[in-house]
Amino acid sequence: MKILVVGNGAREHAILHALAAEDALGGEPHQLHAAPGNPGMAREATLHPVDPVDGDAVAALATGLGADLVVVGPEAPLVAGVADAVRDAGVPVFGPSAEAARLEGSKAFAKEVMAAANVPTAMAHVCTSTDEVAAALDAFGPPYVVKDDGLAAGKGVVVTSDRDEAMAHAGAALAGRGAEGRVVVEEYLDGPEVSVFCVCDGTSVVPMVPAQDFKRVFDGGEGPNTGGMGAYTPLDWAPSGLVGEVVDRIAQPTVDEMAHRGTPFVGVLYVGLALTSRGTRVVEFNARFGDPEIQAVLTRLVTPLSSVLLAAARGELEQHEPLHWSPDAVVNVVVAATGYPADPRKGDAITGIDAAEDLDGVHVLHAGTATTDDGTLVSAGGRVLSVVGRGADLAAARTAAYAGVAEIGLADSHHRTDIALAAERGEVQVP
Repeated sequence: MKILVVGNGAREHAILHALAAEDALGGEPHQLHAAPGNPGMAREATLHPVDPVDGDAVAALATGLGADLVVVGPEAPLVAGVADAVRDAGVPVFGPSAEAARLEGSKAFAKEVMAAANVPTAMAHVCTSTDEVAAALDAFGPPYVVKDDGLAAGKGVVVTSDRDEAMAHAGAALAGRGAEGRVVVEEYLDGPEVSVFCVCDGTSVVPMVPAQDFKRVFDGGEGPNTGGMGAYTPLDWAPSGLVGEVVDRIAQPTVDEMAHRGTPFVGVLYVGLALTSRGTRVVEFNARFGDPEIQAVLTRLVTPLSSVLLAAARGELEQHEPLHWSPDAVVNVVVAATGYPADPRKGDAITGIDAAEDLDGVHVLHAGTATTDDGTLVSAGGRVLSVVGRGADLAAARTAAYAGVAEIGLADSHHRTDIALAAERGEVQVP
């Protein structure tokens, strides 16, 4: 197939990496393209300098290529309606419409849908002023949870016991959105968090294996929230019936509710969960694969990814065979630029990727990278690389991933050293 992947991060590189690996299964190799892509993706796909949030430009590229499938990776193009433009051009596309992507684009809208679908989630107040925020914080008490209503690149949530910090975050979020500003103040959910990706075709739901990511920047869950510093799968400590519960109580009712509203959801419903003392609760919905979790999850997928995505785009998931998974464990460790998440430094040379990938069970996915005029690979974002390790168990996967990280050269970079550490010891991991 001719497949166009829209985006330029580690999530999109992971998708391309999985699609490229299908060549080893036999049959005709895929012709892979990316817009705009990144230097790592250039090793597996032809890159096109197209603005990923320009729906008309992406649709024109897809039709010009004769693409059989377009996969829209990031949230911003989805919310901007890129999938709509491609769909209107007659090309199968994996990704929700702009209306359906509001499940991620507006946390207030997601809460409304969850309430209508009777999905278990945290109690919340939608606030449009600092006075309303103050009242909501006092109603719930600490720890305080304040979320930007709109997209914030995974960094729009503050969880803190400091009321002043919560108020400051809410005030900044409201001011940044102008007259349309809203924030969501929620009750705090205790317990470990889990991510489950559900592939949807507007009617049917096919779940993937659970994973867990690590949002805080430093070991032990210290420091500010980030877009994610690492992830792993499987979660041996998670309840055995968790995936079935997610489909029956959360994903399928949500997809049914979206269809009822006339906005069928086609793509990935990312279900962020908290396994609380009062049962499973939804922390958030996203409308795309999560980064850094998908880098680990797709490494375990045995079923050809292209067949799953195309079936979803065509509305044919019900006829697709169940997904098959490797029993291996996978650990993904993010290498971040100095200053991340507040003010990441860019332009530092990156070395050691080939050496890392020469190690057994290791591959490296690019996120924030670029090349200079002389061909030097340099950092170009906060989360620079995902180093993915695979092994027979979590101990082996951790050993592989961190051995890969040790080969990477990036001045003053940082990474967490405790990804999947507690889980390796057989403990419930609270990241």
